[in-house]
Amino acid sequence: MRIKVAVLWRAAAALAMLIATVAQVHAQATPQRVEIVAKRFNFTPGEITLKKGVPVVLVLTSADVAHGIKFKDLNLVVNAKKGQTNEVQFTPVFCGSGHGSMKLTLHVTE
Repeated sequence: MRIKVAVLWRAAAALAMLIATVAQVHAQATPQRVEIVAKRFNFTPGEITLKKGVPVVLVLTSADVAHGIKFKDLNLVVNAKKGQTNEVQFTPVFCGSGHGSMKLTLHVTE
């Protein structure tokens, strides 16, 4: 009887390890989704932190006029037309006299 219980515990432990591994692989395969809303002279959120090597989908939504963002070091550009959302690269689009003061900080950590 003790042998059967020991075998059952080992099987349960192996199954738990397998489930944890599958969950970790699934979590790594699913990109982090970061939503950014741009409106005249403002990005929300104003700061984003990403982990190096972790897939990310940046979603840019324009609340008022055409907007864009460019992260030169990442070769990443996303544009969104007035009232639209886009999940692609972005380039700054001049939206008015306050365009130069629009800021968004992106952190990439180890």
